[in-house]
Amino acid sequence: MDNRDTILEQALTLFSERGYDAVGVQEICDAAGITKPTLYHYFGSKHGLLEAVLERSFSVLKSRLSAAADYKGDMPLTLQTIAETYFSFAGEFPVFYRLQLALWFAPKESEGFKAVVLHNRFQYEMIEKVFLNAVPQHGNMRGRHQAYALTFLGTLNTYIGLGLNGFATLDADLARQAVRQFQYGIYS
Repeated sequence: MDNRDTILEQALTLFSERGYDAVGVQEICDAAGITKPTLYHYFGSKHGLLEAVLERSFSVLKSRLSAAADYKGDMPLTLQTIAETYFSFAGEFPVFYRLQLALWFAPKESEGFKAVVLHNRFQYEMIEKVFLNAVPQHGNMRGRHQAYALTFLGTLNTYIGLGLNGFATLDADLARQAVRQFQYGIYS
């Protein structure tokens, strides 16, 4: 692993364990075994480092979500595929997933929230598009696509939080349970 990757890994671990604001640049440098000039060479600032941490893992999620959210006329299957994609990703990258959830719920004016908001907007827009594309088969979804996208993503993140904290197993069965719970009210 090169210096850049080492810095990214150490920053991810420290930010996830203690929160972005609670971790100092020197602490990251010490954990990575590098000097501050090396960190600044690669990332420019602590905020630049956070953006690189987010981009590295979100690029994987975005790629997987883009494939999972390809709606082909079967809403239950699409929702199940999206749920399984999220659960699989969170299980594979639990430290990152915990960090991005914490940043999402950080104060609106914080650096962490500002860094994660565009990534979360992408997720929301991908899921919203599924509901928009389903309107021809499910006319009752017309005008509700935004609420459905937000609610579905919120449901998935709640289940993922349970999984990350050891209260559930992020598997296909739990994904089916989450999708069933969500679907209960959307077809009426």
